Amino acid sequence: MARIFLILMLALGLALPAGAEPPAKQLFGAQRSASPHKPAVFGAYAKGCIAGAEELPETGPTWQAMRLSRNRNWGHPETIAFIKRLSREATRHGWAGLYIGDISQPRGGPMTSGHRSHQVGLDVDIWMLPPRRLNLTRSERESLSSISVRSADQRRVNGNFTRAHAEILKAAASDRAVDRVFVTPPVKIALCKTATRADKGWLQKIRPIYGHHYHFHVRLKCPGDSPGCQDQRPTVAELSKGGNGCDETLTWWVTDYLNPPKTPSKPAPKQRHPRDYTMADLPRQCATVVSAR
Repeated sequence: MARIFLILMLALGLALPAGAEPPAKQLFGAQRSASPHKPAVFGAYAKGCIAGAEELPETGPTWQAMRLSRNRNWGHPETIAFIKRLSREATRHGWAGLYIGDISQPRGGPMTSGHRSHQVGLDVDIWMLPPRRLNLTRSERESLSSISVRSADQRRVNGNFTRAHAEILKAAASDRAVDRVFVTPPVKIALCKTATRADKGWLQKIRPIYGHHYHFHVRLKCPGDSPGCQDQRPTVAELSKGGNGCDETLTWWVTDYLNPPKTPSKPAPKQRHPRDYTMADLPRQCATVVSAR
């Protein structure tokens, strides 16, 4: 009853008693289905929510959703359509399809564990493990692990990274709905080694970031039906004026990032994790999204 009372208070825009406001992750994490609205994204990838999300079917002809116990196979309809497109493309490169990791919770918002982002149904994690079959049981989807495509010293790709991986990443980055694709830095380096001038457009969307060696993370652009959605800045289109990202800045990830120079530096200010957000931190529309019945 207390949770229902709090949700209703938020929906009505009423003030909560001091100290009574729960973390937003609890409210969003408790939702088991999408809100009864037309699809719309509110806020930013790491501070927002999604109304009218679509559920990715647990199994399709060219995909399977993994870790079903998390209930994170929900996204904007454009994200679901993209997953289906890319999974079909994967079959052209010898894979049975794709194993799909986290997208978003049914109504987005901060998660009880894990990601800072994935809050608005426009992010999707795709496993590096090539599916051998697409009839995994629910239990197998909880226990099966992906593979790493990065060497132990974090400086290069290992033998798990194949031409098929490269082609699927190219297809993802070439999709007009995609803003960027996050990968482990050695993957970006490997792609740059075979890049041509014609690769500038899609390769710029491939963004190196720590981790991301068991999966790659696709982020879609804000959809046209969501004026309340906040694109990431600077956008890849703005960044692309400087080239395809295959320059000296890329080597930082496999040099100074791994072995920082021993020079004094001012510590970066500590940022609040989305797990600590309350509803007051999110766009006002999110109170309606999370409380709708």
